[in-house]
Amino acid sequence: MRHLVYKEDQLKRTNRFTVMLNDREMRALDIFCSRYRIKNKSEFFRETIMKAILKRFDDEHPTLWEEPEQTLFNQSGSKSL
Repeated sequence: MRHLVYKEDQLKRTNRFTVMLNDREMRALDIFCSRYRIKNKSEFFRETIMKAILKRFDDEHPTLWEEPEQTLFNQSGSKSL
């Protein structure tokens, strides 16, 4: 039971994120939410943003056949310390 309480504390949403929209964007959002019966805009934004982030991470994840991207630590021709 103690583990469950700790995990619930970790999942609490305590960070605020604010988005500013112009009048046309807000109207489009209102129409979209009305048309698709979205009641909770906060949940909608959270899910939409996280889906986009996770998809991008997945798309950019290296595959078995890709060459590793050059970084400070794996540049060819650099001297080892």
